[in-house]
Amino acid sequence: MKSAYEKLGVVFILALFLISAVATSIDDFFLPGSQPGQSGTFDAPDNCASCHGNYDTDVEPMYNWQGSVMAHAARDPLYLASLTIANQDAHQSGDLCIRCHAPAGWLSGRSVPTDGSALTDQDREGIDCHFCHKLIDPASTTSIDLDYLNTLSIVPPQSGNGMYVVDSDNKAKRGPYNDTNAKHEVIYSTFYSESTLCATCHDVSNPAFTLAPDGTYVPNEFGEASPTFNTYEMFPVERTYSEWSMSAYNSPEGVYSEVFGGNKGNVSTCQDCHMKDVTGYGCNKNGVPLRNDLPLHDMTGGNTFIPTLVAQLYPDEVNIDAINAGIIRAEGMLKNAATMNVEVEAEAEGFEVSVEIINETGHKLPSGYPEGRRMWIHLTAYDENDAIIYESGSYDTQTAILNTENAKIYEAKLGMSQAVADAASLDGNKTYTAGESFHFVLNNMIIKDNRIPPRGFTNANFEAIQSAPVAYSYEDGAYSDITVYDLPLETFRINTQLLYQTTSKEYIEFLRDENTTNNLGQELYDLWANNGKSVPVIMNENDFYTDNLTISNHSAEEAALKIYPNPTNEILYIKHTSKIIEPISIEIYTINGKRIDYLGKGVKRDNDKWIWNTGNVSSGIYIVSFKYENTTISKRIIVRK
Repeated sequence: MKSAYEKLGVVFILALFLISAVATSIDDFFLPGSQPGQSGTFDAPDNCASCHGNYDTDVEPMYNWQGSVMAHAARDPLYLASLTIANQDAHQSGDLCIRCHAPAGWLSGRSVPTDGSALTDQDREGIDCHFCHKLIDPASTTSIDLDYLNTLSIVPPQSGNGMYVVDSDNKAKRGPYNDTNAKHEVIYSTFYSESTLCATCHDVSNPAFTLAPDGTYVPNEFGEASPTFNTYEMFPVERTYSEWSMSAYNSPEGVYSEVFGGNKGNVSTCQDCHMKDVTGYGCNKNGVPLRNDLPLHDMTGGNTFIPTLVAQLYPDEVNIDAINAGIIRAEGMLKNAATMNVEVEAEAEGFEVSVEIINETGHKLPSGYPEGRRMWIHLTAYDENDAIIYESGSYDTQTAILNTENAKIYEAKLGMSQAVADAASLDGNKTYTAGESFHFVLNNMIIKDNRIPPRGFTNANFEAIQSAPVAYSYEDGAYSDITVYDLPLETFRINTQLLYQTTSKEYIEFLRDENTTNNLGQELYDLWANNGKSVPVIMNENDFYTDNLTISNHSAEEAALKIYPNPTNEILYIKHTSKIIEPISIEIYTINGKRIDYLGKGVKRDNDKWIWNTGNVSSGIYIVSFKYENTTISKRIIVRK
């Protein structure tokens, strides 16, 4: 099948100078839908700002889009470094990447050379206003959409993989409202309220590989496109949309959420969470309706690191205030993406800690681009002197090294088969190794996928969308995961964190070390090293003090007491339980042994309770001394104000 590029007479010569690359061509990555030159021209986002910006940054489309990662998809230095490696590994494969990162440039015929060097400043606006608002549902049956769909040689069989259909009409803007009172022509389309629109670039496959009867993925013949263009017959790279499609969110009622959806009580579609409903005006002109279902054009995900780099690289092109606001929104998304439950049980030899991570999203957690992206549990146990006596999932912010030994890390890892590694190594200039790999354009295997599924998960459904767990297991209906830790008896404080990282040290170093074409890998590495090395975001954190558990002392004839909450900021409760009546006194001391309070002395009975009001003491460590006739129990209390 010949692509539109040959009709344009473009000759791609960069591949001749690459040290090593599989001898693919544009034809190997051809995908149906609108082709270069078939979608008219594209307005710059600044043209839209005159009406859709500069009036209310809380709700206006322009400001919030400017702070999104989508607005900077073609500026993203991680993407650009990855693009270089893709072109090195397989000739002209970068065309597949440019489709979604600079769609207006791709449709305008500027994705060749496939290193992106022909793209313009306007193309760097990424997924911009005019591109999105010219999109047509490939499955549409409305007459106005069919007028354009009927001009295409091949209509995509479904939304996905950058197989977009983009109208050639440069005047009309499509959208989800039929009462806009706009100054330009508007075409009402339900597509903009449906998750299938998001599938366009969030269900990604490598079309150079086809699913074989034995369940493996084999490369197509050189120069041949995918035989079907069916998402589930190509190698899966990302399945965010498909994961949603098999979740409980994909239902008329959706799922109740207090944090996502804005003005909505239940969330169902991708837009409900990533373009939440707010109250406001869609533009700054008189006569437009005030809406309670105005979609916030922030498209927020979990990327807090790359926007910082973009702001440094393009200070004169971007709105830095909008980017910073976008980073704050992304942090909020991450902190609400999971619930963490920590349960601690005292045992004879120590403490058993169960950490449950509940997925509160409509797709796997984490989802999306798998290379370097990960989430993990960091659990640390301290003794009474605040010394670490156990740690799992430790991360060194100076070196960016995650200790993976016995750590629970949620991630997907891809790799290449021996046959692909051998074929890619044929020219003798580079040797590829089978197994786990960051060479995503050559990968044709899933090595690991233990990411937490969403509500509504079943193994059969996720197998059908090529997103089943790999080297891990979840029962049907699961949307959480539990990890159990055994801690020493000396444990006094247990700190548990759920961490998320945009990209790993290993992937950044790979992009630097494998690059033999340009300096983009080194530039990315330097940016990474000088900006905190993609510091993990704390999604959840929990402190547990073992003094919160019931304290037993069998030498006092099975007497026990419970002290809570610890730490405390106002009132401390001390509850006594005993099978016998006996003399007891309670005293409060500073850490240096000075008595500062006396709660009482006398004969106490079962279930007596004392209260210590900490209003007259400062923050610090104190000792509660619980004295029986022949036994004393002392416990450390922390006061925080």
